[in-house]
Amino acid sequence: MEFNLDNFKVQGVKVNYYYICKRKLWLYSKGITMEQNSDRVMIGKLVHENSYKRLKKKEVLIDDMLKIDILDNDYVREVKISSKMTKADKMQLMYYLYYLDSLGIKKKGLINYVKEKRQEEIELTDEYKREIEKTLIDIKEISQKRKPPELVKLPYCTKCAYYEFCFVKEEV
Repeated sequence: MEFNLDNFKVQGVKVNYYYICKRKLWLYSKGITMEQNSDRVMIGKLVHENSYKRLKKKEVLIDDMLKIDILDNDYVREVKISSKMTKADKMQLMYYLYYLDSLGIKKKGLINYVKEKRQEEIELTDEYKREIEKTLIDIKEISQKRKPPELVKLPYCTKCAYYEFCFVKEEV
């Protein structure tokens, strides 16, 4: 059965959240956004704005859906502060490559880890295409649920913009 991307298009941030925390994905998909109160998110925006200033094609919006950090002749680039969430970063960029591929645009991916001053090059393979399709199906399922996924304590929860929302406890 052929996968129809039109039925599963999402923002790249949702693909990133899928790999970080399913509960965060669900909250974000319901319009519960906490990023505006996060110092880490603010730092990320500053890093993004102040990195690669000489490049002309920064923040390219595609189909009012994908906001690509940098687009040049051969690469789609994603700017990240550090490589602590490597899998999520990689799959977000894979989704961009997959999306562009569906439009007939072939590119490679480059993740720029600014703090570490290093880059990781990635290419979209058939295996990653299948993983992206499965991810998009899962994202749709999670987003359509009435209740959020169970709370799971992850090592990086304390640094998440949703930390207080998830772990606030009422006193009895």
